[in-house]
Amino acid sequence: MSEIVIKLENLTKKFGNFTAVNSVNLEVRRGETIGLVGPNGAGKTTVIKMIAKILRPNSGKILIRTNHSDLQDLRHVSSTVSQIGFLIDIPNFYNMTAYQLLKYFGKIQRYPKDKLNNRIDELLTLFNLSEWKFERVRNYSKGMVQKLGIIQAIFHDPEIIILDEPQTGLDPLARIEIRKYLRELQSMGKTIFVASHMLYEISEVCDKIALINYGKIIGFDTVENLALTLKTSELNCDLLNPLGAEKLASLLSRLAERLKPYLDQNLDPNISKIPIKYNPEHQGLKLYFDGKNESKGEILKILVKEFESDFTVVSFIQPRTTQLERIYTQMVRNNTPEGSTKLKGDDSKNEK
Repeated sequence: MSEIVIKLENLTKKFGNFTAVNSVNLEVRRGETIGLVGPNGAGKTTVIKMIAKILRPNSGKILIRTNHSDLQDLRHVSSTVSQIGFLIDIPNFYNMTAYQLLKYFGKIQRYPKDKLNNRIDELLTLFNLSEWKFERVRNYSKGMVQKLGIIQAIFHDPEIIILDEPQTGLDPLARIEIRKYLRELQSMGKTIFVASHMLYEISEVCDKIALINYGKIIGFDTVENLALTLKTSELNCDLLNPLGAEKLASLLSRLAERLKPYLDQNLDPNISKIPIKYNPEHQGLKLYFDGKNESKGEILKILVKEFESDFTVVSFIQPRTTQLERIYTQMVRNNTPEGSTKLKGDDSKNEK
């Protein structure tokens, strides 16, 4: 098992009488990508700002390992600027050109002078900003500013990368590009800590998910292990051809009867009233089952072999995103303290 590089011990932060972060304990190991997920006002940005030394905790500790040394209290570590890259919330920059800004960041992060220009060109090309190299930031779109914020966070090639809502303001293509680059960083063994409310982005790139609500960690594990807490799991089965309307009811009835041992027979009506549904728009079946891998294997075997004359299965998946959405919804709903009041808006706006 890889070594721990960030450890939060009973981390607590208050703003007046409001407790934004409440005794958070969390361990991040080298090479992991951890997603911090929670509603607006849950404490995500507060946690990250404390790791970045922008905010001081009221109590608890942040321990960090730099240069493969022992874990040290962050308060006594001065070299974090060269070990960690941060994107804090929505970045704001001086009205300089991208070249001027990145050269400045490179200098304060002690990047080798003889490699500065090449590094600037490399990253601007990677994020499709080369043509804007000498344009002032005031002429940038919101998404372009966000890209620049990510570039400054990774410019000095840090071992640990901490990103707060990195997908904010990005168009769909840019989000795909960011996910691709995060995977490249993962393959290089980087440790990545991402706070986001975009569940799809989190489920696509993160090894583990930390769910936070009302300042407390209410779940921390892989999506698959967290899914074991769900009463119902979902399978999506895409078909080669659409099902005929005239035979649909009898087919669904036969499917429900044959797959009965593996389907959820106590299905939450808020999710669905029936365990098998057909979606003509996506030309596929949605099945709610007991979540066991053995059941998933038996269901696929039955669909392919015993219903071969009725349809052809072209895709059979248990969607991670849908799982995470339901885990998130269930855990947040179950961990809402009675009589408590949430801050409105995002963390950063309410902490000022």
